[in-house]
Amino acid sequence: MARKRRSFSPPFKAKVALEAVREVKTISEIAQKHKLHATQINLWKKQLLEGAEDIFEDGRTKPTKETSNEPEAAELYEQIGRLKVQLEWLKKKVAQDGD
Repeated sequence: MARKRRSFSPPFKAKVALEAVREVKTISEIAQKHKLHATQINLWKKQLLEGAEDIFEDGRTKPTKETSNEPEAAELYEQIGRLKVQLEWLKKKVAQDGD
């Protein structure tokens, strides 16, 4: 029979990761205490350290290019130029075929 996969709550993950960051006990001791694998604890520790700067981020910052869904002005002008060239080509083609 297949074993059910364990899932952990975010508060538990944070608690374990903070224990690992404090380095009062070794990763092996923490793993034994919480019945986890050391790799899992190191992963949670890494995620905590990488995400810690987001906590102190100021919400007043301007959106970056990745978060903005609007295309840049240069891209729009480029598209307008391409469409104008296509339109002129089509007008010439229709005029030639009509004659």
